[in-house]
Amino acid sequence: RGGIHVTREAAKILNMDLRGKTMAIQGFGNAGQYAALLGSEILGLKLVAASDSKGGIYNSKGLDPKQVVEHKLNTGSLEGFPGAESISNEELLQLDVTVLFPAALENVITAANADRIRCKISCELANGPTTPEADEILHQNKVFVLPDFLANAGGVTVSYFEQVQNAYNFYWPLQEIHERLDEKMSRAFHGIYQMYLQEKVNMRQAAYLVSVARVAEACK
Repeated sequence: RGGIHVTREAAKILNMDLRGKTMAIQGFGNAGQYAALLGSEILGLKLVAASDSKGGIYNSKGLDPKQVVEHKLNTGSLEGFPGAESISNEELLQLDVTVLFPAALENVITAANADRIRCKISCELANGPTTPEADEILHQNKVFVLPDFLANAGGVTVSYFEQVQNAYNFYWPLQEIHERLDEKMSRAFHGIYQMYLQEKVNMRQAAYLVSVARVAEACK
């Protein structure tokens, strides 16, 4: 959910309307499944490809996220999903989609394939899917990267909310959790984006600059 919020904020600053635009998801575990469902529900994105360790599925006309998730949960893989052709993990990464969600392994986008990545936004739900060399290539090629420790910070943020609620013994309704998460993730994104503009670095370096500055300030 946090990744979906920062994708929405990135689209705003890029002047992009995501409704009806395409998304591809590499890795269809917990994070990938929710990216499919919430990407469609909140952003209006159309799922055209998804993959897991056994391979992937593709349909340029779109795949129903709920049916794909159901198929994965029932069969244990994406293989054999009706109305879709097979696609490899490597091919999926290189699809011409608006949003790519690398949500599987680390080091899948490297210097060897970064030049062939054609998405507009790469929202990293996996830990470390992009190598430092690939980061530079994506930055030069105008692929807007939402780095992992921003994009997948929703989980740890809500864990913090749980800690606060437990400490106060006062519990919030689910809708309030969603609203608080949205506000925190959006604020985090814009803080990093301002640093990105100010220092003229890529988004990951901007995120490190913000986070290291906070630690330094806390130590001081």
